[in-house]
Amino acid sequence: MSIALELRNLLRSGLHRIGQLEIQANVYGHPYLLCHESDAELSTQPAYGGLDFHEGPGAARDLSTYAEDGSYRFTKGQTNLKHGWVMALETEEDLRQALDQFYPAAVGLIFARRSGTLEVENLRDKLDRQTGMYRFARTISDAGAQRLVQEVCGPAHQCAKRILWKIAANTPLEDSDASRYNGIPGGLSEAEAIPLLCREACNHFVAECRRVSKEESLQKQKQEA
Repeated sequence: MSIALELRNLLRSGLHRIGQLEIQANVYGHPYLLCHESDAELSTQPAYGGLDFHEGPGAARDLSTYAEDGSYRFTKGQTNLKHGWVMALETEEDLRQALDQFYPAAVGLIFARRSGTLEVENLRDKLDRQTGMYRFARTISDAGAQRLVQEVCGPAHQCAKRILWKIAANTPLEDSDASRYNGIPGGLSEAEAIPLLCREACNHFVAECRRVSKEESLQKQKQEA
């Protein structure tokens, strides 16, 4: 079964949210409407409540690239998606294409996890592959990496994804708001929303590992001096 058809079945089961996106079916003759969760009520009003109207998935890339204040969204998992728009989509495939622009591979990841085929890369495995200026990230301590999860990840730091990876195979994440987060912004249940999954540390996290590892190295040098 294609991802688009699997997505249709999920929506028919009652799911209507992914990240900060609200998915509505059969509104004003459109099979699907997509909008920011905060605009859900406006989108069903006459003239779509004055929201900027887009037909088809083509505008999804631009809408997902910049936040409301115009700043660049360095990861699509950030909880700063701009609002004020609505997108009409005619098929499940159109919906899939739009969702993949807002949250790349998010729908495919949830189906892979449900089928038991999702591959997760732990932090040490990812860091060991880094070269060039990022090779220094490999030396971060476990304690430094654990702190960094709490300083960078989770909704408190504008990340909407559920972390699936560990520091290493035998080193799970320490208990924290970030490690417990289920990938569903807004407090909805898993019967209502598709969780966003983090199967490997993002490039932003790797860059922060490099920074922390250099700070740790400098501190060690001072202690040995």
